[in-house]
Amino acid sequence: MTTSSEPGRPPASDEEVAGWVAGLGVPGLVDLHTHFLPERVLHKVWDYFDLAGAHYGIEWPIRYRFDEPTRLEVLGSLGVRAFAPLVYPHKPGMAEWLNRWALEFGLTTSGAVPTATMYPEPGAVDYVAAALDGGARCFKVHVQVGEFDPRDPLLDRAWGLLAEAGVPVVVHCGHGPLRGEFTGLEVFAEVLGRHPGLVAVLAHAGMPEYERALELVREYPGVYLDTTMIGVAFSERFAPLPGDWAARLVPVADRVVLGSDFPNIPYPYAEQLAAVAGWAASEERLGMPFLRAVLHDTPARLLGCR
Repeated sequence: MTTSSEPGRPPASDEEVAGWVAGLGVPGLVDLHTHFLPERVLHKVWDYFDLAGAHYGIEWPIRYRFDEPTRLEVLGSLGVRAFAPLVYPHKPGMAEWLNRWALEFGLTTSGAVPTATMYPEPGAVDYVAAALDGGARCFKVHVQVGEFDPRDPLLDRAWGLLAEAGVPVVVHCGHGPLRGEFTGLEVFAEVLGRHPGLVAVLAHAGMPEYERALELVREYPGVYLDTTMIGVAFSERFAPLPGDWAARLVPVADRVVLGSDFPNIPYPYAEQLAAVAGWAASEERLGMPFLRAVLHDTPARLLGCR
Protein backbone atom coordinates (compact mmCIF):
# COMPACT_ATOMS: atom_id res chain seq x y z
CA MET A 1 0.00 0.00 0.00
CA THR A 2 1.33 3.43 -0.98
CA THR A 3 1.00 5.66 2.08
CA SER A 4 4.23 7.66 1.83
CA SER A 5 4.35 11.44 1.47
CA GLU A 6 4.84 11.07 -2.29
CA PRO A 7 1.97 10.13 -4.64
CA GLY A 8 2.55 6.96 -6.65
CA ARG A 9 1.92 6.51 -10.35
CA PRO A 10 -1.57 7.84 -11.13
CA PRO A 11 -4.18 5.54 -12.65
CA ALA A 12 -3.86 5.16 -16.42
CA SER A 13 -7.37 3.76 -16.82
CA ASP A 14 -10.61 3.40 -14.89
CA GLU A 15 -9.72 -0.22 -14.18
CA GLU A 16 -6.74 0.96 -12.11
CA VAL A 17 -8.61 3.59 -10.10
CA ALA A 18 -10.03 1.53 -7.22
CA GLY A 19 -6.69 -0.10 -6.44
CA TRP A 20 -4.90 3.25 -6.65
CA VAL A 21 -7.42 4.88 -4.31
CA ALA A 22 -7.02 2.04 -1.81
CA GLY A 23 -3.29 2.72 -1.81
CA LEU A 24 -3.77 6.35 -0.80
CA GLY A 25 -4.84 5.50 2.72
CA VAL A 26 -8.35 6.98 2.37
CA PRO A 27 -11.65 5.06 2.61
CA GLY A 28 -12.65 6.10 -0.91
CA LEU A 29 -13.28 9.06 -3.19
CA VAL A 30 -15.75 11.81 -2.36
CA ASP A 31 -16.92 13.52 -5.54
CA LEU A 32 -18.64 16.83 -4.90
CA HIS A 33 -19.65 17.47 -8.52
CA THR A 34 -21.60 14.75 -10.31
CA HIS A 35 -24.95 14.90 -12.08
CA PHE A 36 -27.95 12.66 -11.56
CA LEU A 37 -31.29 13.92 -12.83
CA PRO A 38 -34.70 12.53 -13.67
CA GLU A 39 -34.08 10.37 -16.73
CA ARG A 40 -36.04 12.51 -19.19
CA VAL A 41 -34.18 15.62 -18.04
CA LEU A 42 -30.80 13.91 -18.22
CA HIS A 43 -31.50 12.70 -21.75
CA LYS A 44 -32.25 16.26 -22.79
CA VAL A 45 -28.90 17.29 -21.35
CA TRP A 46 -27.24 14.54 -23.37
CA ASP A 47 -29.09 15.69 -26.49
CA TYR A 48 -27.55 19.13 -25.96
CA PHE A 49 -24.07 17.66 -25.69
CA ASP A 50 -24.70 15.68 -28.87
CA LEU A 51 -24.75 19.08 -30.61
CA ALA A 52 -21.68 20.37 -28.79
CA GLY A 53 -19.90 20.90 -32.08
CA ALA A 54 -22.48 23.59 -32.91
CA HIS A 55 -22.71 24.96 -29.36
CA TYR A 56 -19.05 24.92 -28.34
CA GLY A 57 -17.12 24.27 -31.52
CA ILE A 58 -15.84 21.00 -30.04
CA GLU A 59 -17.25 17.47 -30.00
CA TRP A 60 -18.36 16.18 -26.59
CA PRO A 61 -19.19 12.46 -26.61
CA ILE A 62 -20.69 11.40 -23.26
CA ARG A 63 -18.34 8.78 -21.82
CA TYR A 64 -20.76 7.25 -19.29
CA ARG A 65 -23.99 7.24 -21.24
CA PHE A 66 -25.60 4.38 -19.35
CA ASP A 67 -28.81 3.79 -17.48
CA GLU A 68 -28.95 4.91 -13.87
CA PRO A 69 -28.17 1.54 -12.20
CA THR A 70 -25.13 1.10 -14.43
CA ARG A 71 -23.88 4.62 -13.69
CA LEU A 72 -24.14 3.93 -9.97
CA GLU A 73 -22.25 0.66 -10.43
CA VAL A 74 -19.49 2.52 -12.29
CA LEU A 75 -19.05 4.99 -9.45
CA GLY A 76 -18.86 2.13 -6.98
CA SER A 77 -16.27 0.32 -9.10
CA LEU A 78 -14.14 3.49 -9.11
CA GLY A 79 -14.04 3.57 -5.33
CA VAL A 80 -16.39 6.54 -4.95
CA ARG A 81 -17.79 6.25 -1.43
CA ALA A 82 -19.87 9.44 -1.50
CA PHE A 83 -21.01 11.89 -4.15
CA ALA A 84 -23.19 14.95 -4.61
CA PRO A 85 -25.75 14.32 -7.38
CA LEU A 86 -26.29 17.89 -8.54
CA VAL A 87 -29.44 19.16 -10.25
CA TYR A 88 -30.14 22.52 -11.87
CA PRO A 89 -33.07 24.25 -13.58
CA HIS A 90 -32.98 26.23 -16.81
CA LYS A 91 -36.31 28.00 -16.39
CA PRO A 92 -38.80 29.07 -13.71
CA GLY A 93 -40.94 26.39 -12.13
CA MET A 94 -38.33 23.62 -12.30
CA ALA A 95 -36.29 24.03 -9.13
CA GLU A 96 -38.87 23.00 -6.57
CA TRP A 97 -39.77 19.69 -8.19
CA LEU A 98 -36.11 18.98 -8.99
CA ASN A 99 -35.43 19.46 -5.29
CA ARG A 100 -38.07 16.93 -4.34
CA TRP A 101 -36.51 14.43 -6.75
CA ALA A 102 -32.93 15.13 -5.61
CA LEU A 103 -33.76 14.90 -1.91
CA GLU A 104 -35.47 11.55 -2.42
CA PHE A 105 -32.61 10.29 -4.59
CA GLY A 106 -30.03 11.37 -2.04
CA LEU A 107 -31.87 9.79 0.86
CA THR A 108 -32.46 6.44 -0.85
CA THR A 109 -29.36 5.90 -3.01
CA SER A 110 -26.23 4.40 -1.51
CA GLY A 111 -23.36 6.89 -1.56
CA ALA A 112 -25.46 9.85 -2.64
CA VAL A 113 -26.09 12.87 -0.45
CA PRO A 114 -29.33 14.89 -0.67
CA THR A 115 -28.92 17.99 -2.84
CA ALA A 116 -31.02 20.89 -4.08
CA THR A 117 -30.95 23.93 -6.35
CA MET A 118 -32.62 27.31 -6.83
CA TYR A 119 -33.68 29.81 -9.48
CA PRO A 120 -34.62 33.52 -9.21
CA GLU A 121 -38.38 33.32 -8.89
CA PRO A 122 -41.05 34.10 -6.30
CA GLY A 123 -41.00 31.45 -3.61
CA ALA A 124 -37.31 30.59 -4.03
CA VAL A 125 -36.52 31.33 -0.39
CA ASP A 126 -39.39 29.08 0.70
CA TYR A 127 -38.33 26.02 -1.27
CA VAL A 128 -34.68 26.57 -0.33
CA ALA A 129 -35.73 26.60 3.32
CA ALA A 130 -37.82 23.46 2.74
CA ALA A 131 -34.87 21.71 1.09
CA LEU A 132 -32.60 22.58 4.01
CA ASP A 133 -35.22 21.29 6.42
CA GLY A 134 -35.46 18.16 4.29
CA GLY A 135 -31.76 17.42 4.73
CA ALA A 136 -30.09 18.95 1.65
CA ARG A 137 -26.32 18.87 2.19
CA CYS A 138 -25.23 20.56 -1.03
CA PHE A 139 -26.81 22.98 -3.53
CA LYS A 140 -26.04 23.65 -7.18
CA VAL A 141 -26.49 27.03 -8.87
CA HIS A 142 -25.83 27.08 -12.60
CA VAL A 143 -25.66 30.70 -13.74
CA GLN A 144 -24.67 29.81 -17.29
CA VAL A 145 -27.38 27.26 -18.06
CA GLY A 146 -30.04 29.15 -16.11
CA GLU A 147 -29.08 32.42 -17.81
CA PHE A 148 -29.87 34.45 -14.68
CA ASP A 149 -28.17 37.05 -12.56
CA PRO A 150 -27.01 35.53 -9.25
CA ARG A 151 -27.40 39.02 -7.73
CA ASP A 152 -31.15 38.98 -8.47
CA PRO A 153 -33.05 40.27 -5.40
CA LEU A 154 -35.29 37.20 -5.63
CA LEU A 155 -32.29 35.12 -4.55
CA ASP A 156 -30.86 37.37 -1.87
CA ARG A 157 -32.69 35.83 1.09
CA ALA A 158 -31.98 32.34 -0.25
CA TRP A 159 -28.25 33.07 -0.39
CA GLY A 160 -28.57 34.32 3.18
CA LEU A 161 -30.22 31.09 4.31
CA LEU A 162 -27.47 29.03 2.73
CA ALA A 163 -24.78 31.16 4.35
CA GLU A 164 -26.42 30.77 7.76
CA ALA A 165 -26.77 27.02 7.29
CA GLY A 166 -23.15 26.60 6.15
CA VAL A 167 -24.31 24.25 3.39
CA PRO A 168 -21.93 24.25 0.40
CA VAL A 169 -23.20 25.65 -2.91
CA VAL A 170 -21.49 24.52 -6.11
CA VAL A 171 -21.72 27.59 -8.33
CA HIS A 172 -21.04 27.48 -12.06
CA CYS A 173 -20.43 31.18 -12.59
CA GLY A 174 -17.36 31.21 -14.83
CA HIS A 175 -17.28 31.93 -18.56
CA GLY A 176 -16.34 28.36 -19.51
CA PRO A 177 -17.24 26.70 -21.76
CA LEU A 178 -19.48 29.54 -23.01
CA ARG A 179 -19.68 33.15 -21.91
CA GLY A 180 -23.15 34.17 -20.76
CA GLU A 181 -24.79 37.48 -19.96
CA PHE A 182 -24.30 36.99 -16.22
CA THR A 183 -21.24 34.73 -16.08
CA GLY A 184 -17.91 35.94 -14.75
CA LEU A 185 -16.39 35.81 -11.30
CA GLU A 186 -16.72 39.56 -10.80
CA VAL A 187 -20.50 39.12 -10.94
CA PHE A 188 -20.48 36.37 -8.32
CA ALA A 189 -17.99 38.32 -6.21
CA GLU A 190 -20.83 40.77 -5.54
CA VAL A 191 -22.90 37.92 -4.07
CA LEU A 192 -19.97 37.00 -1.83
CA GLY A 193 -19.66 40.63 -0.81
CA ARG A 194 -23.27 40.56 0.41
CA HIS A 195 -22.93 37.12 2.00
CA PRO A 196 -19.27 36.73 3.03
CA GLY A 197 -20.02 33.65 5.11
CA LEU A 198 -21.31 31.67 2.14
CA VAL A 199 -19.68 28.27 1.59
CA ALA A 200 -19.28 28.49 -2.18
CA VAL A 201 -17.51 25.92 -4.33
CA LEU A 202 -16.46 27.50 -7.62
CA ALA A 203 -17.24 24.87 -10.24
CA HIS A 204 -14.43 24.14 -12.69
CA ALA A 205 -12.18 26.36 -10.51
CA GLY A 206 -13.86 29.35 -12.13
CA MET A 207 -12.73 28.32 -15.62
CA PRO A 208 -11.13 30.18 -17.37
CA GLU A 209 -10.65 32.88 -14.70
CA TYR A 210 -8.37 30.74 -12.58
CA GLU A 211 -6.37 33.57 -11.02
CA ARG A 212 -9.50 35.49 -10.00
CA ALA A 213 -10.88 32.28 -8.50
CA LEU A 214 -7.76 31.90 -6.38
CA GLU A 215 -8.13 35.51 -5.24
CA LEU A 216 -11.68 34.81 -4.06
CA VAL A 217 -10.50 31.74 -2.17
CA ARG A 218 -7.90 33.84 -0.40
CA GLU A 219 -10.39 36.63 0.30
CA TYR A 220 -13.32 34.59 1.62
CA PRO A 221 -12.85 31.72 4.11
CA GLY A 222 -15.82 29.78 2.75
CA VAL A 223 -14.81 29.73 -0.92
CA TYR A 224 -13.41 26.54 -2.46
CA LEU A 225 -12.41 25.33 -5.92
CA ASP A 226 -13.53 22.08 -7.46
CA THR A 227 -11.37 20.16 -9.92
CA THR A 228 -14.15 19.46 -12.42
CA MET A 229 -12.75 19.17 -15.94
CA ILE A 230 -9.62 21.22 -15.26
CA GLY A 231 -6.13 20.07 -16.10
CA VAL A 232 -7.35 17.30 -18.43
CA ALA A 233 -6.34 17.15 -22.09
CA PHE A 234 -9.88 17.93 -23.28
CA SER A 235 -10.10 21.26 -21.42
CA GLU A 236 -6.47 22.25 -21.82
CA ARG A 237 -7.26 22.88 -25.48
CA PHE A 238 -9.57 25.80 -24.74
CA ALA A 239 -8.99 26.75 -21.06
CA PRO A 240 -5.42 25.81 -20.10
CA LEU A 241 -4.29 26.10 -16.51
CA PRO A 242 -1.39 28.44 -15.66
CA GLY A 243 1.94 26.67 -15.98
CA ASP A 244 2.61 27.17 -12.27
CA TRP A 245 -0.83 25.97 -11.18
CA ALA A 246 0.47 23.49 -8.60
CA ALA A 247 2.56 26.18 -6.90
CA ARG A 248 -0.43 28.54 -6.85
CA LEU A 249 -2.44 25.89 -4.99
CA VAL A 250 0.00 25.68 -2.08
CA PRO A 251 -1.54 28.54 -0.04
CA VAL A 252 -5.08 27.18 -0.60
CA ALA A 253 -4.33 23.45 -0.49
CA ASP A 254 -7.13 22.80 2.00
CA ARG A 255 -9.72 24.57 -0.17
CA VAL A 256 -9.69 22.30 -3.23
CA VAL A 257 -12.21 19.47 -3.67
CA LEU A 258 -12.70 16.66 -6.13
CA GLY A 259 -15.30 17.24 -8.82
CA SER A 260 -15.69 15.26 -12.04
CA ASP A 261 -18.95 16.12 -13.87
CA PHE A 262 -19.65 12.39 -14.08
CA PRO A 263 -21.34 11.07 -16.20
CA ASN A 264 -21.26 13.96 -18.67
CA ILE A 265 -17.54 13.89 -19.44
CA PRO A 266 -15.96 12.98 -22.79
CA TYR A 267 -13.00 11.07 -21.32
CA PRO A 268 -12.34 8.44 -18.62
CA TYR A 269 -12.85 9.38 -14.96
CA ALA A 270 -9.24 8.32 -14.35
CA GLU A 271 -7.99 11.34 -16.30
CA GLN A 272 -9.31 13.78 -13.70
CA LEU A 273 -7.66 11.84 -10.91
CA ALA A 274 -4.39 11.72 -12.85
CA ALA A 275 -4.52 15.50 -13.27
CA VAL A 276 -4.90 16.05 -9.51
CA ALA A 277 -2.18 13.50 -8.80
CA GLY A 278 0.07 15.34 -11.24
CA TRP A 279 -0.30 18.60 -9.32
CA ALA A 280 0.48 16.81 -6.06
CA ALA A 281 3.55 15.09 -7.49
CA SER A 282 4.97 18.17 -9.22
CA GLU A 283 4.99 20.36 -6.09
CA GLU A 284 6.76 19.01 -3.00
CA ARG A 285 4.73 21.31 -0.76
CA LEU A 286 1.57 19.48 -1.87
CA GLY A 287 2.34 15.77 -2.13
CA MET A 288 0.26 13.03 -0.57
CA PRO A 289 -1.42 15.20 2.11
CA PHE A 290 -2.88 17.40 -0.63
CA LEU A 291 -3.99 14.41 -2.69
CA ARG A 292 -5.81 12.83 0.25
CA ALA A 293 -7.41 16.14 1.16
CA VAL A 294 -8.72 16.84 -2.35
CA LEU A 295 -9.96 13.33 -3.09
CA HIS A 296 -11.53 12.62 0.28
CA ASP A 297 -10.97 14.69 3.40
CA THR A 298 -12.07 18.16 2.31
CA PRO A 299 -15.15 17.18 0.27
CA ALA A 300 -16.15 14.67 2.96
CA ARG A 301 -16.06 17.46 5.53
CA LEU A 302 -18.11 19.82 3.35
CA LEU A 303 -20.74 17.17 2.65
CA GLY A 304 -20.90 15.95 6.23
CA CYS A 305 -19.83 12.40 5.36
CA ARG A 306 -18.92 10.14 8.25
